[in-house]
Amino acid sequence: MYDNWETLERECMNCNKCQLCQTRTHVVFGTGNRNAEVMFIGEGPGENEDLQGEPFVGRGGQLLDKMLTAVDLDRKKNIYIGNMVKCRPPKNRDPRPEEQEMCIDWLRNQVKLIRPKIIVCLGRIAAAKIIKSDIKITKEHGIFFEKNGVLMMAMLHPAAVLRDPRKKPEAFEDFLKLQEKIKEVCDHTYEDIEE
Repeated sequence: MYDNWETLERECMNCNKCQLCQTRTHVVFGTGNRNAEVMFIGEGPGENEDLQGEPFVGRGGQLLDKMLTAVDLDRKKNIYIGNMVKCRPPKNRDPRPEEQEMCIDWLRNQVKLIRPKIIVCLGRIAAAKIIKSDIKITKEHGIFFEKNGVLMMAMLHPAAVLRDPRKKPEAFEDFLKLQEKIKEVCDHTYEDIEE
């Protein structure tokens, strides 16, 4: 474990622990406020993320940003966004278990440095790895779990909502639940926002 962001990011950017390093354009380290009380975690970068080196920048990311804005959250100001796997799996396939295992320590180190009060897992794969292995995303999204003193919630992945727009209302409902929980347990996430 690294005790500072500079070393962690430098080492992560040079990672070649698994074969995903051979096909990546960029390592997608993460972005946002490194003192955030709320951390969002996805499964891994897609094509746009690989090209730009930032998580959630494609169509799914645009939808995510709209929903974040609706509840006064902003990836540049008061949250941090990362992924379990830092390099894009070919053709956007799910990251394999061995790839997740090789990469998860980068994320664990990010979580250790941030020390978030709330972790939001975007999609089934991230939620199954981080919250509980048998999570049923369609039934258990929007429910808070506590693990090691951190509140955790799974949300529908923005790409899944784009594929089935009928899920937008329930996806947005989860953001409203998150907003309420932030107001309840976080000290400074909303401090600069006018009530």
